[in-house]
Amino acid sequence: MRHSFLFTVIAIGTFSATAGCKIVKNVDPNEAGEVAAAMTDEERMANYAREIWDTDVIPTVAAHLVPLDELRSALAHDVDAAGEAHGLRPDGEANPWNFAITGTGSVIEAKTESRAAKLHLDTVGDGEIDVTLQLGPIVRGTTLRDAMPFLLFSNFRDQIEFAKLGNGLNAMAHERLTIPEGDLVGQTVTFEGMFTFKDLESTLEVVPTAMTVGE
Repeated sequence: MRHSFLFTVIAIGTFSATAGCKIVKNVDPNEAGEVAAAMTDEERMANYAREIWDTDVIPTVAAHLVPLDELRSALAHDVDAAGEAHGLRPDGEANPWNFAITGTGSVIEAKTESRAAKLHLDTVGDGEIDVTLQLGPIVRGTTLRDAMPFLLFSNFRDQIEFAKLGNGLNAMAHERLTIPEGDLVGQTVTFEGMFTFKDLESTLEVVPTAMTVGE
């Protein structure tokens, strides 16, 4: 009987001690790497785009900004000279120039309800559309990626990963914009952003990195 009593007391004491303790899982030093490895290409490149946006992308845009009127004049005179003076592009003369511009225009047409939202602007005062601001979230092209001199294709696994990075940067541009509600036609828009040069006649398709409406 005495032995049974002692066993009961010991069991109760052991249970109480265990109940008062919190079991803490040991941290696996490889856990962060495993989490990263489990991400899709899209998730990893989206995270990377977010990491470099404020520290690298925006400073690069700011360092190369040129007023749109000034750039138009330079391009009309000599495209390659304008590119050498103001442009950014991946290595190779076959690649098009990308330019960072600042400008102001009047909204001729606004398509803000679409997932590929856009503002069509007149920036020269002739009533014609000459600049399109791609607001997103669906944004065409890889201008932001291709304009960054520190983003080299050789530093990425393959074309798929590199393409996802372009999407991630476009998504960041969309995320940082504030798009006013209501009818924007006739409003004045001031913007900064980047575009890929095609030719002297084409409407500029700009990915804005900053934008104000009505100021």
